[in-house]
Amino acid sequence: MYPRFAQQQLVDLLAQFPAVVLLGPRQAGKTTLALAEMAKRGDALYLDLELPSAQRQLDDPEGFLLAQRHRLVILDEVQRIPELFTVLRGVIDIRRRDGETAGQFLLLGSASGALLQQASESLAGRVARLELTPFEAREVLPPTALGVDLHPLWVRGGFPLSWLAPDDAASLRWREAFIATYLERDIPTLGPRIPATTLRRLWIMLAHVQGGLLNQSQLAASLAVSGQTVARYIDILADLMLVRRLPAWHGNVGKRLVRAPKVYVRDSGIVHALLGLTSLEAVLGHPVAGVSWEGFVIEQLLAAAPQAEASFYRTSHGAEADLVLGFRNGETWVVEIKLASAPTVSRGFHQAAADVGAIRKLLVAPVAEPYPMRDGVDAMNPLAAAAQVAAQP
Repeated sequence: MYPRFAQQQLVDLLAQFPAVVLLGPRQAGKTTLALAEMAKRGDALYLDLELPSAQRQLDDPEGFLLAQRHRLVILDEVQRIPELFTVLRGVIDIRRRDGETAGQFLLLGSASGALLQQASESLAGRVARLELTPFEAREVLPPTALGVDLHPLWVRGGFPLSWLAPDDAASLRWREAFIATYLERDIPTLGPRIPATTLRRLWIMLAHVQGGLLNQSQLAASLAVSGQTVARYIDILADLMLVRRLPAWHGNVGKRLVRAPKVYVRDSGIVHALLGLTSLEAVLGHPVAGVSWEGFVIEQLLAAAPQAEASFYRTSHGAEADLVLGFRNGETWVVEIKLASAPTVSRGFHQAAADVGAIRKLLVAPVAEPYPMRDGVDAMNPLAAAAQVAAQP
């Protein structure tokens, strides 16, 4: 098992909070991480709430959970039983009064919106949140890796079983099965009855417009549905942590700013599977290559700095930054992302940096070594950039 950066974060949160919610898309490695924690503790209890046998054990949830005092209880796919959260609040408080101030429950979920709403309403002040993404480049590659060494991870994406497949063909088959499973089984369990063919078409359309401004009316016209329906479908994909809406930067700079969010399919391997791109050569020969790389880099940086406020900047006059990161210490960084091995930046990038008050300007590309450029721009590969943003408070 590759070491995950979230492992130590999970240990720290369980030592501080009564409950921890571990969020992530299906097959990102949440269960593996939880079982590793269970193995270290020895007496922890694991229940997969997709199994009828586990659900039957919770016919009397209060009685069952109170019987597990002084044990870590791991509940997988906890969003399957939303009524459990009210019971958990009472059980946590009882165990707290008995001296168990932390490490009571680890709740795993793959639908962030529903799970966070339930947790925030029922477990306020008792729960911490931790997101587990698919593999980050800095988890599977050495710090000395060159920019081109990231290409296999970019092509396959970070889902563990896709990355670890014996060859590109097997990796693609896994991703195609992953997409089919979500469409045919996972999404219908969230409640709405959505034709799988319609949602597949939308997902493919989003891959084609990867990194573009979200135009719901255009998507709706292509699908022959309403704009509200498209918004609801995208909400579902975002809730499942499969799609990211990157908001536009907002501030008073006296210029006409683009307000619509950008939309990305979060895992680059899923982008390529949706478009039928089977290899690095196929990806590089497709018009989506540049924006697919952009989305890949954005996910690497945001996984490394989940506390940062992320947005993009664009004006009607051409000032633009692919990513604006606002850190807790008040610093703002701007990032330009290029697929070229000899990248350059435009005047509009420098203008964007001035408009948002950025103190750092990064150019992230598949370069061999970091190097300084003119006007305070630092060029580096995604691994080096992720290490730098991860060091920010």
